[in-house]
Amino acid sequence: MWCVVKMDKLFKQAQKMQAQMLQIQERLAEEKVEGAAGGGMVRVAANGQGDILSVTISPEVIDPQDPEMLEDLVLAAVNEALRLSKELTNQRMGQLTGGMGLNVPGLF
Repeated sequence: MWCVVKMDKLFKQAQKMQAQMLQIQERLAEEKVEGAAGGGMVRVAANGQGDILSVTISPEVIDPQDPEMLEDLVLAAVNEALRLSKELTNQRMGQLTGGMGLNVPGLF
């Protein structure tokens, strides 16, 4: 009987944590981070779920003679935005797990 009560309590805690995780994921979709490169000449916005929302390129950085430079700047800004998005996600989910050491790849 004691084991059944413990399992029921554990199951309820897991359900509560799952509901909180879904709420955090919904909020992450609304949170925005921005990566930049070239002194801010290229900016990429992403949400907390890793979706790219926008790319902004200053006209001064567009050089038809050097497309590789622009490609490198866009790539750098995208990578920075994605890194910040992952950082935000880990921070928000870390608040939920409270440092329980739940570092499960692919969990969030």
